[in-house]
Amino acid sequence: MQFLLDLSSWCLILIGSGFLLVGAIGVLRMPDFYTRLHAAGLTDTMGASFLLAGLLLQSGFNLTGVKLVLIVLFVIITSPIATHALINAAYTAKLGMGRVDDRTTDKAEGE
Repeated sequence: MQFLLDLSSWCLILIGSGFLLVGAIGVLRMPDFYTRLHAAGLTDTMGASFLLAGLLLQSGFNLTGVKLVLIVLFVIITSPIATHALINAAYTAKLGMGRVDDRTTDKAEGE
């Protein structure tokens, strides 16, 4: 029984880590602000939920498990709201759909 519990918890942890990795790659690869937030907003909620569910199975059903359940509920509620607020603020500020310039150094004109 312990083996199945460990196996299922590690599967959930790996699935959650995979979601978070795909989200991080999506943030780096997407061309503009809106699609980057779309990639981050979807995958961080699912990734954190799966990861915390795996940790819940590892910790057992005790006070730590209750805290993990509360963290999952907090993430599920706040992450989509925060993503929506960021996108709404960008839309209100009339941020265009163009590419985001990732270069952090200033180049002289003509280069």
